[in-house]
Amino acid sequence: MDAVLWIVLGVLLAVAEVFTTTLFLIMFAAGAFAAAGAAALGAPTPVQALVFAGVSALTLTVVRPVIRRHRRSALESGEQPFGVEAIEGATALVLERVDAEHGLVKIDGELWTARSYDATQSFDPGRRVRVIKVRGATALVWQDDDVTSGESPEAGG
Repeated sequence: MDAVLWIVLGVLLAVAEVFTTTLFLIMFAAGAFAAAGAAALGAPTPVQALVFAGVSALTLTVVRPVIRRHRRSALESGEQPFGVEAIEGATALVLERVDAEHGLVKIDGELWTARSYDATQSFDPGRRVRVIKVRGATALVWQDDDVTSGESPEAGG
């Protein structure tokens, strides 16, 4: 029965980590899973608690710093960015009017839903914009001064 409680605690901590993304709670989840293993092997409750504390402390002090170091963004490390990092900062072509509520842009040949980064701005089709941030599958865009300074808004770009 103790093993099931440790597993439930581990799952709850892992799920909570998904919402925090701090790599803190997942280390305690690892400790809970280790304690579940100890419980399954028949260890008494005080030993299970020691296993939980020991594994949690070990992962926090050893594993977490290593993961955080390797998790640096590609831009910080000088590597070629990929995924969302490659899209942020890219130029996009507005296909359907973009405002605070809805919109559609084309980024490097791919269609993305888009919203205006500044809720007071809107961009008409044919306008070039800059991707400021990506939230989920939606690009938050801003006027692209580099591209649009010499173009008229009606340009098909």
